[in-house]
Amino acid sequence: MRIAILSDIHGNIAALDAVLSDIVRRDVDRIVNLGDIMSGPLFPCAVADRLMPLGLPTIRGNHERQLLTQHPDRMGASDRHAHDMLEPRHREWMADLPEQLWLADDVLMVHGAPGDDLCYWLESIDPPGLRPATAQEVEGRAGGVTAPLILCGHTHIPRIHHRPGGGLIVNPGSVGLPAYDDVHPVPHRVETGTPDARYAIATRTDRGWQATLIALPYDHETAARAAESRGRADWAAALRTGRV
Repeated sequence: MRIAILSDIHGNIAALDAVLSDIVRRDVDRIVNLGDIMSGPLFPCAVADRLMPLGLPTIRGNHERQLLTQHPDRMGASDRHAHDMLEPRHREWMADLPEQLWLADDVLMVHGAPGDDLCYWLESIDPPGLRPATAQEVEGRAGGVTAPLILCGHTHIPRIHHRPGGGLIVNPGSVGLPAYDDVHPVPHRVETGTPDARYAIATRTDRGWQATLIALPYDHETAARAAESRGRADWAAALRTGRV
């Protein structure tokens, strides 16, 4: 089995279309989506309309949860833009998405980490910033969950982690947003250093699961200009450079 893994599209229809076109030529059996689909100052409805007819195995991320549960006045700018654009049919689709999903007996889909959609599972945040998590930290955040293959997103950092006791955790990176900054729990930056769209492919082999991280150039300038037109110079810079 070959699984194409998408996560953190964040309303970037140009990046999503480029990734879906690239997947077609790679002979995959399934495409999965790990959430944070529409939030951002770009094209949330277009992304939802592209994905909904495909019926992909999809889970909700923290931004879907926030869009469904937070009052608009308490939302950040990215969620508020999506909130104001989405139609009832998009909200119904979101509401039906599970928080996590077993794709098969040996494949688990989560957004952050098992039971926590805000967890930086494969990274740790220490002053002055982000670093790869240690094996001990990763296991401490796993909540005792084991599986030969676990797929996670949220951090936008592409990473493949081999668990000491066996098993693979794969974060494909972000389809639509290659960099951002945040202040929780301490100020930090997340940067991939390029504007590329990111996804991954996991392959079941006789020796277990293996994964490949893919960085794909696309028309990021269109997305950057859309962000600028909506007053989000921070997103425009991130989309153009992969840095903040």
